[in-house]
Amino acid sequence: MSTETPSRVAANDADTPAEPAILAPRDRYTNRELSWLSFNRRVLAESENERYPLLERLRFLSISASNLDEFTMVRIAGLEGQVQRGIETQAIDGASPRQQLEAIRDQLLTLEERQQKSLETLRTALFDEGIMLAPIDRLAQDQLDWLGEYFESDILPLITPQAIDPSHPFPFVANKGIGVIFRLKRGRRKADLIEMVLIPSGAPRFVRVPGEKAIYVAIEQLVTRFAGQLFPGFKVLGDGVFRVIRDSDIEVEEEAEDLVRFFRTAIQRRRRGRTVLLELDEECDETAEVLLREQLEVEEAMIVKSDGMLGLADLAVICNEPRPDLKFEPFSPRYPERILEHDGDCFAAIREKDIVIHHPFESFDVVVDFLRQAARDPAVMSIKQTLYRAGDQSPVIAALIEAALAGKAVTAVVELKARFDEERNIHWASELERAGVQVIYGFTEWKTHAKVSLVVRREEDGYRTYCHFGTGNYHPINAKIYTDLSFFTADPALGRDAAKMFNFITGYIEPDDLERIALSPIGLQETLFELIDAEIANAHAGKPAGIWVKLNSVTYKPMIDKLYEASQAGVEIHMVVRGICSLRAGLPGVSDNIRVKSIIGRFLEHSRVWAFANGKALPSRQAKVYLTSADAMSRNLMRRVEVMVPITNKTVHDQVLGQVMLANILDTEQSWQLGPDGQYHRLRQEEGGFNCHQYFMSNPSLSGRGAALADHEVPRLTLRGSSQ
Repeated sequence: MSTETPSRVAANDADTPAEPAILAPRDRYTNRELSWLSFNRRVLAESENERYPLLERLRFLSISASNLDEFTMVRIAGLEGQVQRGIETQAIDGASPRQQLEAIRDQLLTLEERQQKSLETLRTALFDEGIMLAPIDRLAQDQLDWLGEYFESDILPLITPQAIDPSHPFPFVANKGIGVIFRLKRGRRKADLIEMVLIPSGAPRFVRVPGEKAIYVAIEQLVTRFAGQLFPGFKVLGDGVFRVIRDSDIEVEEEAEDLVRFFRTAIQRRRRGRTVLLELDEECDETAEVLLREQLEVEEAMIVKSDGMLGLADLAVICNEPRPDLKFEPFSPRYPERILEHDGDCFAAIREKDIVIHHPFESFDVVVDFLRQAARDPAVMSIKQTLYRAGDQSPVIAALIEAALAGKAVTAVVELKARFDEERNIHWASELERAGVQVIYGFTEWKTHAKVSLVVRREEDGYRTYCHFGTGNYHPINAKIYTDLSFFTADPALGRDAAKMFNFITGYIEPDDLERIALSPIGLQETLFELIDAEIANAHAGKPAGIWVKLNSVTYKPMIDKLYEASQAGVEIHMVVRGICSLRAGLPGVSDNIRVKSIIGRFLEHSRVWAFANGKALPSRQAKVYLTSADAMSRNLMRRVEVMVPITNKTVHDQVLGQVMLANILDTEQSWQLGPDGQYHRLRQEEGGFNCHQYFMSNPSLSGRGAALADHEVPRLTLRGSSQ
């Protein structure tokens, strides 16, 4: 999987255009898994960003560690499963599962080391600010005395030491479970005794020592330090802290007759999945380490030793320390003036004209209020809603329950296959059914990933349908962090299309006459290809041709090849891809006209947009603009129900294209540019750069402005001077 830039195939002569370069797959595409690791390195780099407040840097470190845990549980576990079953399916770059694992392991170790180095840097800087992530041996005696008392009163009742011998079998260690293993000696007994202490999931990972300074001590350090209270009369010969990562993916059986029962069982199996990674502290006792290796059945290659802290994802708890001086300045999302001018009547505002809400810069409360109003409005007859992720305390679920209890016809499509939210979604499905909501689980083989609400209201001139199409989930917590777009419309054609989409999910009635929207897996890909082909035709005809696209991931080979074809035809393509990107930008003869950047900043880029020049230079009013729930991945285009909706309202069109997309393209302060070698390089951050998140926080959106803000001077953005 070389990352060297390939040479271009020479043309026959100087007057003949060069043929598209013929490259080996490893030089034409970037491996999905390695691209993901590159993304996580960019996340980790934010923990090293000295422009950020310290606790925000610590939060990025915890996010990087959490990401790596999930990658191990799902992606590495999947590749290992393929190797064990003898599957030799090649990745997009031609690598076999075994070759991918070898490359991943090398990068995984480097990434783990860099995380520990970042932690040490932050530990030193936080110490100067009165926050200590303290090694227990460096604490004062009075602090140790307090910890000893705390251990006896609060920790000892929670933990259970267990001997490991023929009459005490090796205990089960849960996924992401942390434990301490001891080698002990008692009196004249010849044989050493091995004891294990597992840290209960309900125990605090870090204990805060009382005092003016915020001193945090990891609980595993307490267990090690105060082992004498656990094992009175024993001598500790050696010890070690360990952590286990297990296979956590769930494969849906197509013949499953009861999806709820299947997932309840599968969730239990996942908790006991095979061990994928064993993490050990560097000083782990050798005898104890051998026992762990044998009992957990871990290959040598997937054992990681660290001289630092294990389980860095748990550092997120410390980020809640009440130190506003070490965090980003507080930001309160705006509530659209247009809706306030209608006295908070969402239906009146939407009926007047379409509106798009840009989260988190504009409040997710608008989405919740739309559904609450629907639940309480006597004129509303029915509500249909997709639910992929809704969170723990979901006001969206509460609104649907309220509507059902009020006698409205409510249908909820609950996706049980939303990874790591399966258990929560089963719970919400039960609550909704109990209230009288018609709950549908969608397709067995496809996930329903589209984000759509449909409300039918009886009005003076007949029934009117109001729709919400989103690029993100109905999750109020994520909506404070993720950048997403919520599009509200009362367009009758879009309402008819949305109704057909729900009929497709609930009754398998495949729509063959959609007026405006495109659905996957039955036509969205074809629609995108037709739009790209139109740009190729414009380029051949000498007309302006361009594509702007913003996605989370690009891995689907046919889509990448189609974009390569467009580039070779002369179509100028700007791509903002936050995470995985298997496409190579700027390859001579292949993708010369494609520029790709990744934005990593205070907010998580999540909105998905396509824009096509349509014969005029971008950005222009003639451009075709679409919002979608789908990324350019095979799963989104072939194995999920996704929606793509056109934006035709002038103001909304201007906002999505001339504000959201253009600001993302112009951003320099949070951007990483993708090179032809598949590597990313940070753009400039010096004085004079442009920060799209700061721009969105400071300026009202176009479609959300009310009459009082209509003349508000929003800084005009232009491509001139762009680093692109």
